[in-house]
Amino acid sequence: MKSVTVIVAFFILAGCAVIQPLYSWGPYESEVYAFFKGDSVEKQIQTLEKHLNEADAKGKILPPGFYAHLGMLYGKVGRGIEARALLDKESRLYPEASVFMNNINSGFNRRNE
Repeated sequence: MKSVTVIVAFFILAGCAVIQPLYSWGPYESEVYAFFKGDSVEKQIQTLEKHLNEADAKGKILPPGFYAHLGMLYGKVGRGIEARALLDKESRLYPEASVFMNNINSGFNRRNE
């Protein structure tokens, strides 16, 4: 009976193990919301750049859409070269987004011709 109790306790404790998230979300979701509320683009850029640097320093993976959103914000303030670089990075990291990123990049190219 004692061995059954130990085995049950083991499985209960094993089920309580902390699972680390796949992505480092940080303030990303709240900044997307802030964008749609019309908050300051410069403030959003600062917040996301800070999280980007922290995640890079810790070797964390940023979620799908992070680079695209930051790139879009860069485009809004006239930082087109940086915007295109981040959209390209989003395409490389998340190939399923490449068609969408290419369409956005072509829009930047048409506006700057």
